[in-house]
Amino acid sequence: MKTFLKANIASLSASFCDYLVTILLVKFLHADPLLGGVSGTVFGGIINFLIGRYWVFKANNGAISLQGKKYLIAWTGNLILNVSGLYVLIKLFKVQYIVAKVATSIIIAMAYNYHVQKKYVFKNK
Repeated sequence: MKTFLKANIASLSASFCDYLVTILLVKFLHADPLLGGVSGTVFGGIINFLIGRYWVFKANNGAISLQGKKYLIAWTGNLILNVSGLYVLIKLFKVQYIVAKVATSIIIAMAYNYHVQKKYVFKNK
């Protein structure tokens, strides 16, 4: 339970960075909301990997390159799910981009991210 709570704190921190990048790109640099959302997801993924490795799962004794490769595979699934969710909500259903980003992030965090990171990326041997 403690690890799950820490993972959610890490996810919120990464999400904050993700949303900040997204909003800055869309609102101030006038980027397309889908591009802004993808860019935010990339930045948030890097933050989440580092927090997960060093704080949540305390997996800094494993090779960072192997964990990084595993995370990249898992994160690619995350990116595909996020982009798909954003595309459907923003482009097809015309949902405001922040609402679409929050809804997509919450669903994917609960259904995919924690489980994949715990059981695959940072798995204790």
